[in-house]
Amino acid sequence: MQIKGKVVLVTGANRGLGKQFAKSLLQAGAAKVYAAARDPGSVDIEGVEAIRLDVTKPADIAEAAAKYTDVQIVINNAGALARGALVDPASTQGMRDLFEVNVIGPLAVTQAFAPTLKKNGGGAVVNVLSVLSWVALPDAGAYSASKSAAWAVTNALRDELRAQGTLVVGVHPGYIDTDMVAEVTAPKISPASVVEQVLAAVERDEEEVLVDDTGRAVKASLSTAKPIYLTGIPG
Repeated sequence: MQIKGKVVLVTGANRGLGKQFAKSLLQAGAAKVYAAARDPGSVDIEGVEAIRLDVTKPADIAEAAAKYTDVQIVINNAGALARGALVDPASTQGMRDLFEVNVIGPLAVTQAFAPTLKKNGGGAVVNVLSVLSWVALPDAGAYSASKSAAWAVTNALRDELRAQGTLVVGVHPGYIDTDMVAEVTAPKISPASVVEQVLAAVERDEEEVLVDDTGRAVKASLSTAKPIYLTGIPG
């Protein structure tokens, strides 16, 4: 698969990693980039087509799928972060909200666009997950649970969509230098580096992308007796 000449939909494209995806896709020669956001007026990237898409609203998703039938690659980047101890009952609603954005949203977008991808030759779905798909941090249990669930959904969709020729890619970054983790002082990877590695992986038909040492170390620790402990919140 080549990025050049492809039509790509990016959710959450008005800021952070999503904005970088949209810019880098244009630089890589994508024929068209649909930059999706709850408020398309917040998208300020020259050369993209800004579209309204709230991943928690079925009507928005259905309208986008019906209208943008030339999409060949879907990048499920939109996500949310909430903090709080899971043992605190007050965190329950926050977990529900996170699951709507981080799990149900990408799933619903993929469901809606899967027929389009099939019609257009298979294409790819890229799900931006997290190193917290595999570990939990204090005060970020709900976020970790949502990303772990999204990882499971990604794995299931990969098997289901393989027959139609759709590549499903899971991306597990650690700390990305965006405003979501502006207060974290640990080393961070740049959004541009993350996107560069993801797009290269898509072109190599790779199903999993570990973009930094944090992700690689945590993934390696899953098969050992020693857990990896992290501080701060990746994203």
